[in-house]
Formats: sequence, C-alpha cells, structure tokens
Amino acid sequence: MAHTGRCLCGQVTVSIESEPLGARTCWCRDCQKFGGGNGTTNAFFAFASVSTQGELTWYESTADSGNTTRRAFCPACGSHIFTRSSAAPDFGGVRLGVFDDKDLIAPQAVIWTDSAPDWAYLDPDLPHFPKAPPVPSVDPSR
Repeated sequence: MAHTGRCLCGQVTVSIESEPLGARTCWCRDCQKFGGGNGTTNAFFAFASVSTQGELTWYESTADSGNTTRRAFCPACGSHIFTRSSAAPDFGGVRLGVFDDKDLIAPQAVIWTDSAPDWAYLDPDLPHFPKAPPVPSVDPSR
C-alpha cells in the first residue's frame, strides 16, 4: 500500500511505496524558523520509494551539524514537503503534515533539544538528543 500526501494547495502530491523508517521532531534553529517557532516532525523513508508530481522549489543551506540540507517546497502555497541531508543521501524526511493519513507514524525521538526554547514541550517518553543523533545505516531499497 502506498502512503500518499499533498501540499496545502494540492499542486504537489507525494506517493511512497515503503513503510517509514522512523520519525522524529527536530528543534534546531532552522526547523524552528521553517516551523513558525515550533520544532518540525518528519517521517524518514528511503528516497528510492518516494515519487512526486508537481513542481518543487528547493532551498539549500548548511545545517548546524555542518551538513548540507536541501528542503523542497511547493512554489504555489509554500508547504514544506521534504528534507534531505548530505549525511544520508539515500533517505530523508517527509513532513508529517503532508500525509493524507494523519496517524501514519508518531515521533520516536526528539533531536536538537539544546536549541529548543524554554517553553517547548519535549515529550518525556521519547529519547532526547541534545544535537543530531548518529545517522543510521539504512538499506536504500527498503
């Protein structure tokens, strides 16, 4: 079964032919800026299983980790669709808000907690990482 989603205006659609490898909420300063002050939550997939329709606009920056991060957006409505890192070229994050199934996966960790504002709620039942956790070894065909 494919997991599907779309941007706010529907001009970009996503179809993923694999199960998520995990999900986490990031509180780095870049994610706070992209998330309107909150952390952002992404599900991770092998990108070989991800397909899109519609035009994407990409923004590239250097993350606090020193890695190059590429983020894809819908150019019409500005919805953030993907995040990809040079540290893990075979997989990347898809924003949970994109998915048609709002309950597809819950976050399993909270990262960059040292950057979170004092008022942020950091789920005490999840593992916390002060910065980026180690990049897992993933079979990109998954």
